[in-house]
Amino acid sequence: MRNKLLNWLLVIIVAVIAFAMVAIPAYLIQPFAPQTENALTISYYLRSWSPILTVVFAIAALFLCFKIWRNSKRWFTNIPLILPLFVIGFSVWFAQQNHFLWMFNPLKNSAYTKISEVDFVKDDEMVLAVNINGESVAYPVLQMAYHHVVQDVVGGQPITATY
Repeated sequence: MRNKLLNWLLVIIVAVIAFAMVAIPAYLIQPFAPQTENALTISYYLRSWSPILTVVFAIAALFLCFKIWRNSKRWFTNIPLILPLFVIGFSVWFAQQNHFLWMFNPLKNSAYTKISEVDFVKDDEMVLAVNINGESVAYPVLQMAYHHVVQDVVGGQPITATY
């Protein structure tokens, strides 16, 4: 009985750690939220190691679940194992994704207009300005802050502006 409780505790701990490895970077790096150097460092390391470590945790959890299942007298008492295995499976999948791209979608089908026709950009508002071959464009920073990337053609040259 003691081994079974220890194995259950280990499965839960592994599930919590695997989930934390993918949840902490998603929490720390949010659009429009202030970010510290420490938060970026933590997010970078967790994001770098999570694809490998979540798979290792999944293998460990499967091993522990097998031990719990094998030592159980009634199969239905093991149904709660589905929850930590689901959390670990989600963590493995999420660690393989680039969720930052989900948050910062490139601006598609952007429309442009002459400065004399613009009424949504204030005179003191910051813009990203590009001038190529005599053609000038400006991208408002407040709008770029969400999308971070815009693809355009300026002065006959394809560009990618980013912020």
